[in-house]
Amino acid sequence: MQATMVLESLLLSRDPQVIRVLRPTLEKLSIDVEVCRGARSGNEILSSEKFDAVIVDCDDLHGGLDVLRGLRKGTSNRNSVAFAILNGATTTSQAFDLGANFVLQKPISPLNATRCFGAALGFMERERRRYFRHPVEIPVTIVFSQGQELKGTTSNISEGGMAVRFRGKLAKGGISKVSFTLPGTSTPMEPKAELAWADGAGRAGLRFLELPKGSRELFEAWLAEQARNLPNPAR
Repeated sequence: MQATMVLESLLLSRDPQVIRVLRPTLEKLSIDVEVCRGARSGNEILSSEKFDAVIVDCDDLHGGLDVLRGLRKGTSNRNSVAFAILNGATTTSQAFDLGANFVLQKPISPLNATRCFGAALGFMERERRRYFRHPVEIPVTIVFSQGQELKGTTSNISEGGMAVRFRGKLAKGGISKVSFTLPGTSTPMEPKAELAWADGAGRAGLRFLELPKGSRELFEAWLAEQARNLPNPAR
């Protein structure tokens, strides 16, 4: 039986009915929920923790709209899937303009909540894979634009790139591609890449620019499996 990816959400609301409906709905969808009853404390949590979904009671929580507005300006949760809960003061259009991806209108029923969050699951899982960095050590070859090659070892890998350790120097002229094979697979990955950072001590970060469709699908499926198997830390 395949493990289910456990997602994490933050619910900002003081409304007991909202909490009573959403908590079991989210848990049935394998979405852990942390409830915060104040906008100020919510902002503090959002500044230091990463969530797959952020749910904001915009009209009935003082400062709720400001939390939604500020979400896209932060760093930790800029790309999290955002849900706006409305109660007549804010329009759906305004909520979308402030950065909401989905909107729920009060009163919220279990059926409507299940439909809304069920429709959002794919987006949440996609975001989890995007930021998820899997610690893994595998051989990698860095191919430079002038044809030189440099052998190294990954320390972690994500959908967007990898961190590597190597001996020697990075060649001038830029990187053409990197070559590696994921554990448990036999298909070599050769994404086009660029240097994102280097510390001058044999460590660097590489950003993937392009990966053929077939390889990309295999890569995303492999990462999703690693994320599913990752123990979910207790908050």
